[in-house]
Amino acid sequence: MREAMLVAARRLSPEVRELTIDPGADFRFVAGQWVSFRIPVQGQIAARAYSIASAPRADGPFQIAVTRVEQGLGSGYLHALELPAVLPMTGPEGLFRLEEPQRPILMVATGTGVSPLRSMLLAAESAGRELPPTTLLFGMRTESDLLYREDFERLASKWRAFRYEPTLSRAGEAWSGRRGYAQAHVAELVRALGGDCDVYACGLNEMIKEVRGLLKSELGFARQRIHTERYD
Repeated sequence: MREAMLVAARRLSPEVRELTIDPGADFRFVAGQWVSFRIPVQGQIAARAYSIASAPRADGPFQIAVTRVEQGLGSGYLHALELPAVLPMTGPEGLFRLEEPQRPILMVATGTGVSPLRSMLLAAESAGRELPPTTLLFGMRTESDLLYREDFERLASKWRAFRYEPTLSRAGEAWSGRRGYAQAHVAELVRALGGDCDVYACGLNEMIKEVRGLLKSELGFARQRIHTERYD
């Protein structure tokens, strides 16, 4: 157990707060991993896990993105927490990480499921390593909900082989991008990558189930080519 510190916070969207955590000395993680915080909930201590959203760095601090859940005591606590504050923490843990690329990559995320994918992309950037053709398909409800939009647009302008493809399920009339749920666009984007790619998907269980089913049943993907992380 570590006595981590909340050292900064900012609003990413109306319902998502980013927290910057200083875990102390000798903390190392691999992009894609998660940590677990011990949070007081109704007189007890509950564990709440969050994927790390930033690239590994030598001095330790990292970011997580927390969605405020209606009647969610853990998320409510983290949204109201003032800094500086102590956050008991364990980890890092998890096997959802970017393997050595052998082919193009399709990343699929909904909500704060984009956090570990952002970590992977920023880790590649900080290492000075450009990935093979890679597409990030990111589904949210509205344009104001698009997390880390500036980062992904910057990478798209920096890396010719990287595409950022947001899709909105409740898009306004002015929105000119993709519409509908993320899973509705997977087959098209797989074909755009040549049909032979690795898929990394993170989000709610229902989206993960639909994407896995589509890839395996309709597109003939082997299980080893599909990497997933779900958070409900």
